[in-house]
Order: sequence, then C-alpha cells, then structure tokens
Amino acid sequence: MKDAFIKERCDENNPKWENAIKREIPIYSRNDIRSEFERDYTRILHCQAFRRLKHKTQVFYATHNDHVCTRMEHVMHVASVSKTIAKYLGLNEQLAEAIALGHDIGHAPFGHHGEDCLNDLMEQKEGKNAPKKFWHERNSLFFADYIETLPNPDAVEQPLNLTYAVRDGLICHCGEIDQQGIKPRSDAIDLYSIKRPGLIQPYTWEGCIVKVADKIAYLGRDIEDARLYHILDMSAYRHIREIVGTTLNGKGNHAFRSGKAVNTTVLINDMIVDLCEQSSPEKGICFSDEYFKFIKELKKFNFAHIYNHWRLKEFTIYASNVIQTIFRTLMRTYEYAQNGRVSQALRYYQNLNKTFSDWLIKYSNYMPLSANGQRLDRKKLLRYNTPVIFHIEDRDSFEKCVVEYISGMTDAYAIQVYQEIISF
Repeated sequence: MKDAFIKERCDENNPKWENAIKREIPIYSRNDIRSEFERDYTRILHCQAFRRLKHKTQVFYATHNDHVCTRMEHVMHVASVSKTIAKYLGLNEQLAEAIALGHDIGHAPFGHHGEDCLNDLMEQKEGKNAPKKFWHERNSLFFADYIETLPNPDAVEQPLNLTYAVRDGLICHCGEIDQQGIKPRSDAIDLYSIKRPGLIQPYTWEGCIVKVADKIAYLGRDIEDARLYHILDMSAYRHIREIVGTTLNGKGNHAFRSGKAVNTTVLINDMIVDLCEQSSPEKGICFSDEYFKFIKELKKFNFAHIYNHWRLKEFTIYASNVIQTIFRTLMRTYEYAQNGRVSQALRYYQNLNKTFSDWLIKYSNYMPLSANGQRLDRKKLLRYNTPVIFHIEDRDSFEKCVVEYISGMTDAYAIQVYQEIISF
C-alpha cells in the first residue's frame, strides 16, 4: 500500500535517527545542500571500488559483450529497484539508494566463484568446516571503512567515513537466503560482530528493501544474458513456462514472450508491484505466497540452467588458477617486505609491482628502502591519511593484506596480472 511505511521512514522523527546518521570519524564540514545519505551516495559514487565494478563479473566472466550485465550494471539495477520501492512505501529513498550503490564494492573478481576462492585461501589453517573468512557483504563494509578513500579539501586521502545506516546496509544486504516478512532489528550493534552473511537483519527498513531488491534485480536479467550466450535450450524455456503456469497460474506469461526470451523490465515491474502491495509494517517486507514461490522456483531454475552450466564451470577452473597464482606470487614477497624491498621481488611484473607496492604503503606499516638504503615514509609523501590495517611482520596479517588486495581487482586486471606473471 502506498505510503504504508511513512511512519517508519528513517528521518528526524525516527528514534533510530541519531544512530543512523552517526559516523565513526566525522568528515570535514562544508557548505552543502545534500542530506547525510545523499553525501554518502556521492562518496560511494566517486570511490575507486565503485568504478571497478564495471569490469567485475555479475554472472558471465570477463565478458566482451557490451550488452551483458556487469557488477556495476547490477548495482544500478538494485539502486533503481530500491528507490522505486522506498518511494512508493514512504521510506527514505536517499538512504535506500546509497546502500544499494555501495552494496557490492567489496565483491571479488570473478563473482561468487572468486569470493569462494579467496575464502578457501583464508581457511587453509582452520579447515573447510570453519566459518567463512571472506564474504563480500563484510568485505563491502571493510572497504567502505578502511580501504576506499577520497581527497579532502586539502588533497589528503581519507576513508569514506559513511553513516551507520549505510554501513549497516552494506554488511546486511545478503539476498541469497529466501526470507518472507523481513523486518529490521532494533539495536545498533557493532557491525563487525556479525560473523555470518544473511542471518542478521538490517537496522533500517530501507536496508531491508535493498536486501530484497538485490534478488529482484538479478533473477530476470541473468536469464536475459544467458539467452545472449545461447546457454538456454528449448527445454529450459519449457521449464520456465511450467514455473509460471504452476506458481502464478499463467499470470506471468507476458514476461516471457514467445517462450524464447525474458522481458526483464516486465518481470522486475511485476515483482516490485507485488512486493509493494503485500508489504506492511505488521507483515514486514514480503511478497504474496504465489510470487514468493515463483521467485524461489526461478532461482532454482537459474542455478540448474545457468550458474551450473558447463561453460561457466570451465571458466571457474581458469579463474581459480588466476587468483591462486597471484596469491602465491605475492606471498613470496613476505620476506622482502620485512626489508623494504618488495619492488625488487616484483621487478619483472610492472603492473603488479606498482599497484601492490602502493597498496602496502597505503594500508600497512611497510616502508620501502630508497636507493641509498634509507627508509622512506611514502605514506606521508603521498598524503595518505589511512590507518595501519596490516602488519607486514605478522605472516597472517600479510596474508590477509594479499587477499584484500586481490579482492579489489577487476576480472580484466586479474587476468592482465596473471598473464604478466606466467609470460616469459
């Protein structure tokens, strides 16, 4: 129902407001016409992690087709869906948009497979049954808090310092778990106390909207892209028709024209409308039973016919080798880092040398040696006002440093660096 959540809106009248707009480190003041959440939106928009999303996998790896969805386009879809729902329900659309725009800035290259590869690298000491060490929702929060920087008016690079409500939305956005009646939690907890993805609900209704919008955005578009690559055969399209017929009594047929394509905009619209009609503060954010069943069946279809397709599986073997090769190469620089000579260890790899050395300077206590053997405080010289996150004398911390560096790569850059390593 329209404006059904107007009293739940995250604004000055909401008891959660002061916690929602709180920043861990106050950012510089300026004569600004933007709200706190609009300011967060533009800070995310201008950060490098957001820019790199245009060359990160959504479903199809390192795509050369300009019309296939990348991680950036997916994020823009989520922002559009979130804004539409929030506006209709009477919630704060600026907050919803800011969360949506930043929700995947910590995503690894090569999509969820890249995420699994990095997790496996971090679990080597604790075994396969250990809780996930790397998951992109937490990494989005980590990047927002510690990695991504913007220059202040004095041209000093400083962390984004986003509001609590936006930071909360980043780590709580997991849409992989199928849930009905999503409602926000009441407490403003320490966000780094969240140890698993998807189990803790967001602090705001706007965060709940983004969690559902994430799923709405990818289901139909992934089918459309699979068609472009001829991933789906006629039996797959018959399967879609069966899903529509059995779960929606045929009502959704207009979203699947001629049985050979999906009208993504119609499908997204239908899911949005159903959600808006069904949701209420009492029931939470939810779909009708028919659409909830339809979404679950469509998700199963995507896994069966797209995400587990043999062509994508073949690429995951290559992607694993790319990530593992880069990881092993950088871990070989551990001893060199103690002596300030990482550039010497990577001297044959121009791109890798430059970006990893700069990463160490910006985020660790690494100080390179000059030509005359003196330690250089290049962090100060480069005007990086960033905390020391990684300690190079601690091997576990150095390993975490390498994993986070790789997580920021695009598909294209990871492949470029890999080719640089294996070429003679």
